[in-house]
Amino acid sequence: MEHITSETFESKVIKAGKPVIVDFWATWCGPCKMIAPILEELDREREDILVAKVDVDEQMDLAIQYKVVSIPTILLFKDGQVAGKAIGYMPKEELCRALGL
Repeated sequence: MEHITSETFESKVIKAGKPVIVDFWATWCGPCKMIAPILEELDREREDILVAKVDVDEQMDLAIQYKVVSIPTILLFKDGQVAGKAIGYMPKEELCRALGL
């Protein structure tokens, strides 16, 4: 999983050649820690998507830009646009359904 910053967001997410799941998280967030293994599993299983993480404490501008008010917020980007959204912890099947995967 790639850790994304404001400087790398456009090249790694917006201009990616395939869909990107972006996990907006923080080190102190319990539900973020709970969903991390699910995202790691998706990253290993799905070669057709990229999985990336944005630390909201370090990249507050991205959190504000994408209106992240609760974490974890997981956004699916397709062709540079938000195409799916999930908030909070959920099992893998529910997460995939929420993101339209």
